[in-house]
Amino acid sequence: MNAVIFHSFWTVALLILFIGIVIWAFSSRRKRGFDEAARLPLEEEEFVPARPSGEKHHG
Repeated sequence: MNAVIFHSFWTVALLILFIGIVIWAFSSRRKRGFDEAARLPLEEEEFVPARPSGEKHHG
């Protein structure tokens, strides 16, 4: 197998992989999960400050 055939095969394989990823990313089955992930930075959470590493918990 010479280099031209190898590079042609590799290019086609990567193109198919790219098209597969695009189809996966834009599929309707993934929409709900991506929408939830997009809203994560906007959701409020209760902030609990961390204790300094030298401070011991007494309680």
